[in-house]
Amino acid sequence: MSHGDDQQSQALAKPTFSDVQASALVESVFGLKVSKIQPLPSYDDQNFHVCISSTKDTTDGPTEYVLKISNTESSKTPELIEVQNHVTMFLRAAGFPTSSVCHTVAGDLTGLMAVDGGAGVPSYLVRLLSYLPGRPVAEIPSSPQLLYEIGRLAGKLDETLQKFHHPQLSSLRRENFIWNLKNVPLLEKYLDALGQNRNREIVVQVIQLFKDEILTKLSHFRECINHGDLNDHNILVESSKSAFGDAVYQVSGILDFGDMSYGYYVFEVAITIMYMMIESKSPVHVGGHVLAGFESVIPLTPVERSALFLLVCGRFCQSLVIAAYSCQLHPENKDYLMITAKTGWKHLQQMFDMGQKAVEEIWFETARSYDSGVSM
Repeated sequence: MSHGDDQQSQALAKPTFSDVQASALVESVFGLKVSKIQPLPSYDDQNFHVCISSTKDTTDGPTEYVLKISNTESSKTPELIEVQNHVTMFLRAAGFPTSSVCHTVAGDLTGLMAVDGGAGVPSYLVRLLSYLPGRPVAEIPSSPQLLYEIGRLAGKLDETLQKFHHPQLSSLRRENFIWNLKNVPLLEKYLDALGQNRNREIVVQVIQLFKDEILTKLSHFRECINHGDLNDHNILVESSKSAFGDAVYQVSGILDFGDMSYGYYVFEVAITIMYMMIESKSPVHVGGHVLAGFESVIPLTPVERSALFLLVCGRFCQSLVIAAYSCQLHPENKDYLMITAKTGWKHLQQMFDMGQKAVEEIWFETARSYDSGVSM
């Protein structure tokens, strides 16, 4: 789910390439012969699953790829996409299961190419990434073991990115980026998409609490680069059998670095907790397992921990409000846009009804149980 700074212009600028046009792009820009191509769901970019015909030049490389065609707004910031590509390659070299980036026929190291459809037609940036194996976390029952591993992954990702350098790194300081967690107050201009109901009342309350209790504490949080979108469709897993015969899942893929920006360690863990709650049968208990995994790498400070509840609520609001707004602009993409909304409003209301103290008690007690070697 790659999202952009100005949601309306982004939503209106989603590419609409046909399968035939996308195949032609792969062949002309990357020099690979397509044997099969099919669209993949996406938020505001366009993605295709591409299978290529093997030749003597490609027998050693992957035969499956993802073609990503960036929307017109993102395509205006090639330096940002270049940084995303270099991060993907940097993390892959560091042992993370991220995609490799395919070079263009011109040998472009970033795998980018502007595609101009002619006079008055926007240009798009295209890139080809290796297709990663596994099933999205959304499709499997979550377990404490998997939630802990995903939390640990989020911590290791942020820790490793502290060592990443690039001349265009400042492009990740995306001040008005709607999906940066510090920008929850920007949701005010999209509230009309909700109508007048309890959902809207909760969002208004969260925004006010966010202004009062989060924005005033930002200087006390430790800054880092965030992936920013470790949701249950962007983490792939593969299963193996444990000694007891049940399935144990390992992360096999990390997708979509389109929401990367400078943020804070506590943002990453809050975003991860929120998305892991979506499909869970016991959503309020998710946070403690994810937090324990994250803190096995990067322990949070007391002030960061105290912000976690509101940050999770804030991310729910971002996802739910922008989805409702985007549905008005793109009703044909409603099924994909409303994935979070199916359970998200219910989870947000439950957290709000329970209150910060009760939810924190569950999270922190569960996280503490890992210290004693007895996970709940």
